[in-house]
Amino acid sequence: MDSIGEIITSSRKKKDLTQEQLADFSKVNLRTIQRIENNENVPRENTLKLICDTLEIAVPKAEVSIKSPNFIEIGFRYFSLVITNLTLMTIIGWMTLDSEANLNSRFAGLLLSFLIPICIVFFTLKISRTQRLLKFGSGFLVYIILAIITVGFPTAFVSGLLPCLSIGLITLFYGDSLILKNSNFINK
Repeated sequence: MDSIGEIITSSRKKKDLTQEQLADFSKVNLRTIQRIENNENVPRENTLKLICDTLEIAVPKAEVSIKSPNFIEIGFRYFSLVITNLTLMTIIGWMTLDSEANLNSRFAGLLLSFLIPICIVFFTLKISRTQRLLKFGSGFLVYIILAIITVGFPTAFVSGLLPCLSIGLITLFYGDSLILKNSNFINK
């Protein structure tokens, strides 16, 4: 029995379509079509229906076996997220809350609290705002709470730590609209 990927590939070739054309006509991401045709994943029902409607074929039955990530892969993902959050927290905390922090380092912390999250947003445009905020901003949220508890709100605010962390969180959440607006402006 042919896999879903093989059925879609053969149907696409019979229609004399490229993967790019199939992606355009079916309104499905090109990378998704590539993964389906290479049997890297099983498409969702709606995605499969869009592709099959475009190819004018019946929707094949979904395959039962789905490749699930192993524990090492999942553990590495979470470990790298924890390290990323700790690194971001340390950089901004060192530049703002440190006893020897001056106006220049606080300004640098302010710039980095925007630039680092906007880079994260740029490389994670495909995930939702909430997922991005939870994955990369959870350290900021924890740091805000810890700073208020340990040094107090006035000290954390005046040192620049709370404004920097707030800018980082706002950038992680709304940065995609800033990037997309600018890319639309550049493409015109």
